[in-house]
Amino acid sequence: MGSSREMKHLVEVEKGQEAIDGRPSVGPVYRSAFAKDGFPPPVPGIDSCWDIFRLSAEKFPGRNMLGRREVVDGKAGKYVWMTYKEVYDTVIKLGASLRSCGIEQGGRCGIYGANCTEWVISMEACNAHGIHCVPLYDTLGAGAVEFILCHAEVQIAFVEEKKIAEVLKTLHVSSQFLKTIVSFGKVTSEQREVVEKSGLAIFEWDEFLLLGCDKQFDLPTKKKDDVCTIMYTSGTTGDPKGVLISNKSIITLISGIDRFLLGVNEQLTEDDIYISYLPLAHIFDRVIEEMFIYRAASIGFWRGDIKLLVEDIGELKPTVFCAVPRVLDRIFTGLQTKISTGGKLKQTLFNLSYKYKLHNMARGSRHDEAARICDRLVFNKVKDGLGGNVRLILSGAAPLATHVEQFLRVVTCAHVLQGYGLTETCAGTFVSLPNDLSMLGTVGPPVANVDVRLESVPEMNYDALSEVPRGEICIRGDTLFSGYHKREDLTEEVMLDGWFHTGDIGEWQPDGSMKIIDRKKNIFKLSQGEYVAVENLENIYGLVHDIDSIWIYGNSFESALVAIVNPNMQALEHWAQMNGTSGDFASLCQNSKAKEYILGELTKIGKEKKVICLNSSIIYLSIFKCHFVITQITFLQLKGFEFIKAVHLDPVPFDMERDLLTPTYKKKRPQLLKYYESVIDDLYKSLK
Repeated sequence: MGSSREMKHLVEVEKGQEAIDGRPSVGPVYRSAFAKDGFPPPVPGIDSCWDIFRLSAEKFPGRNMLGRREVVDGKAGKYVWMTYKEVYDTVIKLGASLRSCGIEQGGRCGIYGANCTEWVISMEACNAHGIHCVPLYDTLGAGAVEFILCHAEVQIAFVEEKKIAEVLKTLHVSSQFLKTIVSFGKVTSEQREVVEKSGLAIFEWDEFLLLGCDKQFDLPTKKKDDVCTIMYTSGTTGDPKGVLISNKSIITLISGIDRFLLGVNEQLTEDDIYISYLPLAHIFDRVIEEMFIYRAASIGFWRGDIKLLVEDIGELKPTVFCAVPRVLDRIFTGLQTKISTGGKLKQTLFNLSYKYKLHNMARGSRHDEAARICDRLVFNKVKDGLGGNVRLILSGAAPLATHVEQFLRVVTCAHVLQGYGLTETCAGTFVSLPNDLSMLGTVGPPVANVDVRLESVPEMNYDALSEVPRGEICIRGDTLFSGYHKREDLTEEVMLDGWFHTGDIGEWQPDGSMKIIDRKKNIFKLSQGEYVAVENLENIYGLVHDIDSIWIYGNSFESALVAIVNPNMQALEHWAQMNGTSGDFASLCQNSKAKEYILGELTKIGKEKKVICLNSSIIYLSIFKCHFVITQITFLQLKGFEFIKAVHLDPVPFDMERDLLTPTYKKKRPQLLKYYESVIDDLYKSLK
């Protein structure tokens, strides 16, 4: 390629550079064409996340802000709403109660539970008083909850009623910091007794709101560089990392997304409605909801049951729908099932309409102009299934399969956009453009407030200066995080010369969009957005005595792990003898019962609380003039998505002859994937 190239939708701001002083070469620095005249300026009057909400409440006090479904006699009815003014008044009361408990600016407030009105009100009370909001990820389990409460030194925690028991399990250690628990619902007498025995206070929501009703506290001055939230990632190896996100990161992202939506003529307005079901404990949903609050739009919450989500959508009738690929995969599968069982005439009508509309969209027609008759007769039924008003569908957290993205772009009568970002980049970094089918399978160009470049990864043969530029995606801009809480060492690893190194390998496309093609380290996401540290899992499953070696694979378009296993010959032959199964070693590896047995042994080791994390240190005891190795053993248990769901048994061990191992016997993962590609495909097909 040379050092630079013209790319549609991008503006080059710095030239690339060849490798120098042992450092890898870097590609040119690009930014969005929407920022060709510079990054969007700061929004006047907004210096913090509190200002985002405060200004909307002042301008649109009577607009609906937060809604939940009314439940009467066990049946869900219509959405009932709190206006911006009502939410504001409740936030002020809650803030006074927080302050009356001694929580000052810079204090730490945990929030643990599913998305709900109280969640957002608690978050805004933290924003008002400059208190660091610390979300507790709803599916991490008590071990991580305990770690976060202590690591962030959380002083007060707002907790969903059914999650209180999980917090109480941590009190033997978290009570050194945690002093107050507030339930979003009821508190039992038993829970109150346990809490009070630990020297803490516990309140029900309405009870806590009254705590500061006769007190007034001035709101402190908040700065853009102040930390707004400590958002813990689900982690890959070891403990979760606390990502420090400032006010500046969030308000900068909002101005960039606003510029993007303006550029594609899809601006949010106060009439927009958002369905809130993705976890607020993740940065993806947090910034989307901040964007809606910035535009004084409405946010309706689901009932917390994925089986009832479509029904909630039908009642709320949102205009914007955000999802992870796993949700969109379910929608795709459900629609395919309906089509295949709808009779020959309906199938033919659908398929002809689909091909006709896709053809016109590929030629450049807007989705709403490509086949209006087909929309009216066929595809509006799909649109009605999403409430009838959805105009934007945004997918994030993991790659969306190209065939699913294409299908949904055609049949939903909405823009389907794929985005990319990390907690460290405040979620929004790339997003694909509407009405541009060439961006299928990519995450689009950068948003309008970051610079992006690729850095070569020679050990993986990725060259940022080649004709097809490939390399590690590096990001620069004010949306970046402020560091990892109490982990400067980890911060220094990923922040070099002002550039955040994502660890993801990208490939620039001729149209200026980015395609994610690999991961620099052996860490990847499954389709539900969960990280998997594959080497760590292989060490754990390697404890199974009946196997010699294992290679675990996870596809970011799939929700499960599969594995290629080299079984131990003697162990498998012993199993065969004990179970009356005949055949040589190679034929035993093809035996379905043998596969079930090995899979069962792997599952067993995953379920046992004998999964060990070893931290060794050498202590010199001068009195005895010798060294002792002290090994700290931490007992862990695998999460559900870390269990292997299907295996292939290979009687031939991984070897250097097939280029599957390095001379030091490390696995060559790209080569393993290439060698076993068809086997992997069959394993995933078997799961479906």
